[in-house]
Amino acid sequence: MQSIQVQQPTAGGPTGPYNPTATVTKPFLNGTSGLAMRSSSPTTIFSKVVKGRNPVNRSGRLGRSGLAVKAILGGLGAFNPLAGVKVKAVVTVKQTVGGFLADTVLVPNTVADLLGTSMILELIPADLDPSTGKQKSTVSSLASFVGIDGSEIKYEASFGLSSDFGKVGAIRVDNLHIREMFLKDIVLDGFATGSVNIECESWVPAKLSGQPRRVFFTTKSYLPSNTPAGLKKLRTDELVVLRGSGQGERKKGERIYDYDVYNDLGNPSNPDSARPVLGGKENPYPRRCRTGRPRSSTNPADETRGLYFYVPRDEEFSEIKTAQFGVKTLYSALHALIPTLETILIDPNLGFPHFTAVNNLFDQGLNLPPYSQTTLTSFLPTLVRNTAEGSNDVLQFEVPPTMDRNSFFWFTDEEFARQTLAGVNPCTIKLIKEWPIMGTLDPAVYGPQESGITKELLEKEIRGYTTLDEAIQQKKLFMLDYHDVLLPFVGKARELDNSTLYGSRTVFYLTPSGTLKPLAIELTRPPLDGKPQWKKVYTPNSSSSTDVWLWRFAKAHVLAHDSAYHQLISHWLRTHCCTEPYIIAAKRQLSAMHPVHRLLLPHFRYTMEINALARLALINAGGVIETTFATLKYAMQASSAIYGQSWRFDKEGLPHDLINRGLAMEDPSSPHGVKLTIEDYPYANDGLLIWDSIKKWVTDYVNQYYPDSKSVSSDAELQAWWSEVRYQGHEDKKDESWWPTISTPQDLIEVCTTIIWVVSGHHAAVNFGQYAFGGYFPNQPSITRVKMPDEDPTEEEWKLFMEKPERVLLATLPSQFQAATVMTVLNVLSAHSPDEEYLGGPIEPAWRDEPSVNAAFENFTARQIEIEAEIDARNADSTRKNRVGAGIYPYELLKPFSESGVTEKGVPYSISI
Repeated sequence: MQSIQVQQPTAGGPTGPYNPTATVTKPFLNGTSGLAMRSSSPTTIFSKVVKGRNPVNRSGRLGRSGLAVKAILGGLGAFNPLAGVKVKAVVTVKQTVGGFLADTVLVPNTVADLLGTSMILELIPADLDPSTGKQKSTVSSLASFVGIDGSEIKYEASFGLSSDFGKVGAIRVDNLHIREMFLKDIVLDGFATGSVNIECESWVPAKLSGQPRRVFFTTKSYLPSNTPAGLKKLRTDELVVLRGSGQGERKKGERIYDYDVYNDLGNPSNPDSARPVLGGKENPYPRRCRTGRPRSSTNPADETRGLYFYVPRDEEFSEIKTAQFGVKTLYSALHALIPTLETILIDPNLGFPHFTAVNNLFDQGLNLPPYSQTTLTSFLPTLVRNTAEGSNDVLQFEVPPTMDRNSFFWFTDEEFARQTLAGVNPCTIKLIKEWPIMGTLDPAVYGPQESGITKELLEKEIRGYTTLDEAIQQKKLFMLDYHDVLLPFVGKARELDNSTLYGSRTVFYLTPSGTLKPLAIELTRPPLDGKPQWKKVYTPNSSSSTDVWLWRFAKAHVLAHDSAYHQLISHWLRTHCCTEPYIIAAKRQLSAMHPVHRLLLPHFRYTMEINALARLALINAGGVIETTFATLKYAMQASSAIYGQSWRFDKEGLPHDLINRGLAMEDPSSPHGVKLTIEDYPYANDGLLIWDSIKKWVTDYVNQYYPDSKSVSSDAELQAWWSEVRYQGHEDKKDESWWPTISTPQDLIEVCTTIIWVVSGHHAAVNFGQYAFGGYFPNQPSITRVKMPDEDPTEEEWKLFMEKPERVLLATLPSQFQAATVMTVLNVLSAHSPDEEYLGGPIEPAWRDEPSVNAAFENFTARQIEIEAEIDARNADSTRKNRVGAGIYPYELLKPFSESGVTEKGVPYSISI
């Protein structure tokens, strides 16, 4: 929005240009109503041209809206003529897309009056009246417009406070505009003790909307037990508002948090789009935010879907232009892209004829139809380019940095192994501790449990290094294990068109140089259609051209399994999905003035809106995940099964996760308290730096408010929050014995550090490198569509493989439609918004205003800067062969800071994309 120059009326004289920095002479008339009010009457203030809706009728008398404003103004508290303190409030409102100014017709000489109809501020004392034990009287004032500064609108209000008013504990805001506004903050000046800051960062509904009045507390944090007496009821009442009644459909603009199961992913009226409810005994899952939409008439267990998915208002993006960069761009790009691709690529199952056609996605792009050019250009400016002739635009993908360094990077076994430690999914590889490798699935259903990877086969591959027994004893054998988690879905996936699936195991050996060497891949098909279990093991070392090609095919299948697991589990489930209950419980049980609420708040921003978008267009029936990744329509069922089998909160912190996978062992003498099994493990090396810095910051913060165990165990809000996370947010896991209790400051530190790590470091590691590693899809195909050439081949199939193995491989990889869709989505997901906030970046006002917390945060910020330098040094250390070498792209995903765009680095505070 452009700056507006308005005219300020002066007493008895003409108007002149308004200067927002100038001192205004006599801007208020102080009456006896307690309202510091402008010279214009309430009727004049509110009676302006608003797109044809004038609350004042033609006779000049107040209409229905005007009467409401009169009632508001008439209800303000009485002014105390013996006031001892004069206080000025400076209010900052952010300009927003579609905010209250959007409906305004700016008529000359009336703009100032129109903006003068702004808001009523009501100061609430922190303490009770000592003589009566009752609430002290509040003091109200009308805030008046003073100017526009860039993207911010400034208002001021004046108060006269009695000498016994005491400390301000909160402020109540009535928005007199006809639309909601985004209130950034309020600063109160005039107190002997200094300024009082009230951080809002929230939407305030219009007074006439009928929604509850907004209350904002000062930046002073209080535990429930030391809450000033004058604020205790207000503290409780605010939480009651946020919890709601659990009834009715939630409407846009509301601020109510409650739980529900995932029962809105499909359409039960269409058998192909019906999906099981996730959440409950059969399909355990974390809970999402309740929307209360009507139930389906076809299946009452399901909720109906629409184009809008309710998100509590404060969880939505602020609608500032730069804040729309992520979630809005992705949503709009998908809606514009899919129909366009369907027009360009008429056959959605058509594969690439040769690898040159794959490279053409970067060199030449896909010609766009004329009608789509403007739409896609606005949402995907970095991907849509003009042709030399200028007659048509093309969807031309950026060359991923990995491919830019080495166009054959995806083809080598060395890179295949390296990416398990330094790729986009470096958190699933695990140590092999026992031999033989055994599955846990029912052999009567899935076939023999013992792996086909034998001792003899592996010793042949590691001959010259060691024996198998020594390798296990020395902790040098590792595995990617997607066998048991995928095998139950193999038969289902194979019933779908253009799809296949296996259970897989991939074994690696840790060489003396510290790199991993792939030894074997096992692919398994369970008994199907009267055929017994099919199982085959492939190895990389062979003098046979046929075996070399089969190894390449086996790698492609494993990479597709890894892509699906990465997207569904490492990314969606472990970060987005499992975090939503933490947010809902915090909003319902932790007051906005609670120190733990304020600690976690920046780490929760925007996640619920991102998750709602995922339900709308990514993880839903027929969404991107179901149409482009290996498990297809069974993706979310697979996610549910893995959640039920293996997710546990106590293993989500980085050190515990590494220990659980055998990638580290406890060692108090080591720098991070753990000794890594693979010393050169970039994800773990850099992640532990971030983990330790978070834990140190959280420790300093928690110790500021909790001096002992009693202060933790007696904190009713804190205990209610954690209990609700367990018993409602993760209800299907509530009876697990591994849930930590929060009884001591150390317990609280561990819980908060784990949550912050998951939403910051872990999410950054698995998200912002997606285009770098998946942008050239043969490196990380999202799906394989054709079975292995040697699995029960027909004579014709085998002949084609022997004569044209490259052609068969391309038919196995994603179709052109799937590849273009995934590449676009990964590009958007990998991008940072221009207003991204990174760990150690902007400080929260509540942290800044507490000196010891401010000092601790300054140390935290300084540590992030040091970590940047340490990671740069590691990427220049030639002894670290998993991050340095010819053609290797450096591992920077856990560097704390970044520029905007697709940068393959940067650790934001929260899951903001």
